[in-house]
Amino acid sequence: MMIENTWSRWGPDDERGSLNFIGPDQVRRATALVQTGEVLRLAQLLSSKTPVPSHRCGLQHFMGRDGGDYAAGAGRPGGFQFAEDSVIMPLHIGTHVDALCHAWYDDKLFNGFSSHTVRSTTGASKLGVEKMPPIVTRGVLLDMVRVRGRVLVPGEVVSRADLEAAAALAGLQIERGDAVLLRTGWLESQKGVKNVSFDVEPGIDVDAARWLAEREVAVVGADNFAVEVLPFATGAVFPVHQLLIRDFGVPLLEGLMLDPLVASGRFEFLFVASALPIVGATGSPLAPVAVL
Repeated sequence: MMIENTWSRWGPDDERGSLNFIGPDQVRRATALVQTGEVLRLAQLLSSKTPVPSHRCGLQHFMGRDGGDYAAGAGRPGGFQFAEDSVIMPLHIGTHVDALCHAWYDDKLFNGFSSHTVRSTTGASKLGVEKMPPIVTRGVLLDMVRVRGRVLVPGEVVSRADLEAAAALAGLQIERGDAVLLRTGWLESQKGVKNVSFDVEPGIDVDAARWLAEREVAVVGADNFAVEVLPFATGAVFPVHQLLIRDFGVPLLEGLMLDPLVASGRFEFLFVASALPIVGATGSPLAPVAVL
């Protein structure tokens, strides 16, 4: 029988969703995968040049104190000098995580929480990104570029069969608590593009998303903007977000920089990531790492 959602699986007050699948056994299994000790950063660099959709502001970086202040005569007691700065940016920029309060439908969030718990004036009182624990688990790379033998084209669907083929090619089974990372080649193809389009990209469809949810993965990430294929199927609006975030409580990692991982040739590794615990936030920039 098809499961429609995982609401109440961990109790009516649960706000962690599928991250509950990561327990001590999953952490120990993941740490046992470390062989060389090499640590790979899987995040995009953040700057004013980081592309964002037109409805979001870009990153703004301000220096509050720098060398120029001392050149202009600022005090330096005991010879001590320092620099500090501030950043203004959307939380959904570059490599980031979508919290479980980020997307919903029919006025209900994951676990049946009301959409009224998300307010523009106060943030999310339920399912905010601060409710997400640090992620330490087995990471699995499903390389669609390897399956296809080429970078996927905009609008190309990654199906359930494609995910199965990528797992078989890597010699892996998707297991409970995994962090599944999908390579479409989209981010690679955007290098050097002046005006990045966030309207068309390759990605998974709803059937592929359900396949992942059925395997009780902890988190799904990809090297594209939305994880799912754009444009959507006729009559749908972010259907993968609806199913994974709202129905199954699976956080999405978007904009992963998978080049270093691909170059390593590893498809199974220790995956570590932790969101900024901003109270009531719908997401957070992320700097995930793979430990080989």
